[in-house]
Amino acid sequence: MKYERLVAYNAATLAIDHRIRSRNSMQDQTVPGYITNVTRLVRLAKVIAMVVLTIAGTLTAPGTAAAGENPADFIRILGNQALEVIRSDVSLGEKASYFHQMLRQDFDLPDMSRFVLGPYWRVASAGQRQEFCGLFEDHLVRFYGERFAQYGGESLRMTGSRTDPDGVIVTSQILRPQAPPIELDWRLGVSDGRYKITDVTVDGVSMVLTQRSEFASVIERNGGQVAALLATMRE
Repeated sequence: MKYERLVAYNAATLAIDHRIRSRNSMQDQTVPGYITNVTRLVRLAKVIAMVVLTIAGTLTAPGTAAAGENPADFIRILGNQALEVIRSDVSLGEKASYFHQMLRQDFDLPDMSRFVLGPYWRVASAGQRQEFCGLFEDHLVRFYGERFAQYGGESLRMTGSRTDPDGVIVTSQILRPQAPPIELDWRLGVSDGRYKITDVTVDGVSMVLTQRSEFASVIERNGGQVAALLATMRE
């Protein structure tokens, strides 16, 4: 997948990220934590969590979709399965295991990990890359998963799909009572003949670009050391 096109597609978001990093660079260099733009990232997490809570379905293991199948159906089915798991009486550990499995199976985690680490992927050692991939997966499950239970009553409407140089974009809206709809785009690539999610964009804000900006802020505040980011993510 050529993420250069993704960066171009989200040029406006990158400009915002640049301003965020500029402001962060003027902050105390000892400030802990790697979520510096808290309000924006939490809103993104809440909207993504809202999606899987607004679609009805059946409890099954995560499913996959071949590249020849309807990409909108892939997203709809994935949400169906996630919703039933969230609402089930199984333990939190079992729910976390399900979402780890879903991320590994239905998200292109290797490419996402390379992209969000940005230029620091090239300077990271093989061991650091491997550890980052695992910590990034844990971060997604923990950060977004903790917000899954906060929503109910919204509905998701699939609005279509379009081809993209890197795959397909499935468009949808979250319909909320007495509030404007939220535009939600799912960017899908093809890996091993199957669709995999490579990004989720909420009202024009890209999840992977936001994470890339936040992780870069931590590394930049610590002299360009990837080890500092890994230490923070282990906490």
